[in-house]
Amino acid sequence: MTRRPLVAGNWKMNGLRASLAEIVATGAGYDAALRARVDLAVCPPATLLAGAREIAARTGIATGGQDCHPAASGAHTGDISAEMLKDAGASYVIVGHSERRADHGESDALVESKARAALRAGLTPIICVGETRAEREAGRAEAVVGAQIAGSIPPEIAPENLVVAYEPVWAIGTGLTPTPADVAQMHGFARKELDRLLGAGKGALVRILYGGSVKPSNARELMSVSDVDGALVGGASLTAKDFLGIADAYR
Repeated sequence: MTRRPLVAGNWKMNGLRASLAEIVATGAGYDAALRARVDLAVCPPATLLAGAREIAARTGIATGGQDCHPAASGAHTGDISAEMLKDAGASYVIVGHSERRADHGESDALVESKARAALRAGLTPIICVGETRAEREAGRAEAVVGAQIAGSIPPEIAPENLVVAYEPVWAIGTGLTPTPADVAQMHGFARKELDRLLGAGKGALVRILYGGSVKPSNARELMSVSDVDGALVGGASLTAKDFLGIADAYR
């Protein structure tokens, strides 16, 4: 089964209107040859989403949100619904990122409810899983990721409507990366757990991205690892040069 790669940029809490120039530049570099090989998506802050979509729509780049509330609307000051993201032009939404899980105390059950909200609105959820350094050193990496997959992903979801991102928490923004063997082990494990959750053979249909200090210098090595179907990119997605440098691993 051939899964089309996806390289998605998570801008996090970065970017002002002037930053949209980077999407213009990314679009200019996302030529026909690259479009034939890899999907690109950018997830800017909500304040920039509509503007990003207006630019990206002309280039083939998709856009997404960084989080959503489980409800479609209501008295939830400061939150944003999946329906609002869809209305602003999003195709994807990131849910369960380790920074949301840690900073906002998000549980697997809450992440699952957000994933269901994404599906309700017609968005593809990018569901994040990953272990901390302490959990890895304790030999619990698979147990942690397995529990997150089981608890965060709606079991009835169609595999083509799901993206999973494996992000070892200890590698995010630190410059540290697991070895290719470690990445292959965890992605292979995640795919088996998806088979267990969704049904035999369905794990093979799910795109599993790697995230955690991905940059142009290591992208080719990481993207060639077995069961890696692309990347969820943090800081390196803020500039067109670095983001395209990672996508170019698929040329």
